[in-house]
Amino acid sequence: MASSVTLSAATRQNLLSLQDTSALTSLTQNRLATGKKVSSALDNPINFFTSQALSSRSGDLGGLLDGISNGIQTIQAANTGLTSIQKLTDQAKSITSQALATQITTNGTASTAFAAPASAATVSLYINGAATSASIASTDTIDTAIAALNTAAGSSIFSKDTTGTKLVLNASSDVEFAASTDQTALGFSAGAADSAGGDYYGANLDKNVQQSADLVVTGVETRKALSEQYNALLTQIDQLAKDASFNGVNLLSSDADTNKLNIQFNEKGTSSIDIQGVDVTSAGLDLTSLNGDSTTAASTNKSNRGNFLLDADIKATAKELSSATDTLRSKASTFGSNLSVVQNRQDFSKNLINVLDTGAANLTDADLNEEAANSQALTTRQSLGISALSLANQAQQGVLQLLR
Repeated sequence: MASSVTLSAATRQNLLSLQDTSALTSLTQNRLATGKKVSSALDNPINFFTSQALSSRSGDLGGLLDGISNGIQTIQAANTGLTSIQKLTDQAKSITSQALATQITTNGTASTAFAAPASAATVSLYINGAATSASIASTDTIDTAIAALNTAAGSSIFSKDTTGTKLVLNASSDVEFAASTDQTALGFSAGAADSAGGDYYGANLDKNVQQSADLVVTGVETRKALSEQYNALLTQIDQLAKDASFNGVNLLSSDADTNKLNIQFNEKGTSSIDIQGVDVTSAGLDLTSLNGDSTTAASTNKSNRGNFLLDADIKATAKELSSATDTLRSKASTFGSNLSVVQNRQDFSKNLINVLDTGAANLTDADLNEEAANSQALTTRQSLGISALSLANQAQQGVLQLLR
């Protein structure tokens, strides 16, 4: 038959108190070791699962922060590109100003004396690309011929030399002749035929002739060189726009597949921003490169705009540049506004993550100061319990002494 130990009521009460103290000590030591007052669903189901939900959302938002950060960098790359393109546009404006300030002149004296034609003749010439003609009668003197030529030119560009027999051309423009016979009819030496039109530009001719050796044109080559600089700047604008990308996204290119950006702000995908890029290449800004064939329709037909020969061409190009500048400023303002929105959402997400993490910690984290105080108090209580248990056993010890 199994035997059992019989304990007095006082002993059993003190033993139970010691067991409770030991359990509390174990719980307190676990909280101090883990820093958690709720370590599993068994401790507190509501707090445990609520804390997990808060932490999960915090993690999801933390993952979106990387996308937001990349979006900010993409917008900043585009804004940097716009700023640089604006500088190139300003430089192009400077070139148009230099071109307008460069005066084109045609000067020279005929090598032979003027002689009226045997029969009435028409002299065809181009003033800065604008076609005009003058009729010279067989009875015309040098003075009447000069009057007819000046009337056709719209200004007094023809005169006679000191001998009164030779024509003098002094024009603040590029003067070209339609044919060599038009030059010799006025006493100027004949220019060689130039079927390719490679030596001159600005005349809408099926067949150009080189300028007479008696005439000197200044300013044309300078303006042509400036037009080449202008074309080089357009190339740089195109290249810069293509290089202003970040992480495979370019908000300044003409590629519709990469010229857009989507940034997600919440874990459900219900809050986001779509940023549509802009084409700021030379074509997107409506800036047309210059060619060597300016025509009388140059001011209306951009594809035929020549090498800055005509002031009208230069002014039309300058107008395009002003429009491009307005476009760049407008797009920069739009990107700046979008950047502010994204940065604001980034700050909001960071603060919200902090709120969620704090809320989750409040539900499960232990107060270490409190738990340390509890541990010390429980140690004292345990000592007192052992002492109380010893006192409770003193009655039985007295009986033992009597038996001895």
